[in-house]
Amino acid sequence: MLKCRKLVLFDIDGTLVLTGGAGMRAMNRACEEIVGHVDALQEVPLAGRTDWIILHDTLSRIGHELDERLFADLRDSYLKHLASEILEPGRGVKAVMPGVRDVLDALERRDDIFLGLLTGNFEQGARIKLEHFDLWRYFRCGAFGDDAADRNALVPFAVERARAQGLPAIPSDQVFVVGDTPHDVACALAAGAVPVGVATGSSTVDHLRASGASIVFHDLGDVPAVLRVLG
Repeated sequence: MLKCRKLVLFDIDGTLVLTGGAGMRAMNRACEEIVGHVDALQEVPLAGRTDWIILHDTLSRIGHELDERLFADLRDSYLKHLASEILEPGRGVKAVMPGVRDVLDALERRDDIFLGLLTGNFEQGARIKLEHFDLWRYFRCGAFGDDAADRNALVPFAVERARAQGLPAIPSDQVFVVGDTPHDVACALAAGAVPVGVATGSSTVDHLRASGASIVFHDLGDVPAVLRVLG
């Protein structure tokens, strides 16, 4: 049994990294390949949402029903294209967010903290993105967009998987969800966990606070301050 007393779950896109639009390009390519629709994701909101619900809304917008077989075909095609798109420079920022490596290094050394992921990405998509930036190795498990369409359902998946790896029973207020959108805040609050907002994605500090996060950072660059919050 591990001695960890806290579970810290990180979102990926906008929180740990930005990929220069690799995910959108890969999903557009998948939709073109499988259903023959170019730029299918146009006008579909992406930030903070699960890949599952993004595909559902995309297919609904272009007049298709996302049944089990079509979902599997689109997911497989998306993951294939993501593996190549993540290698491209892309547009906009493609980088690890400020302070992320230092924070993860510091948390990894602590025996009171268990590190995991909570992301709308499919698990293999999360791995493709984070391995590209050499960040996947920090995380023992997580909850992913394969697990549920509704992001608010994901925290229990992450907790259960951490428990399976030896995390002792901990109260919900010792589970921290670090993310950059109101969706991250909402999923933490839905599970009684502590939301930690970071304004490195599409939402401002004020926006994250208004959504219910009492702890918000401009970025994770102030490592001692971040560790104090998680400690």
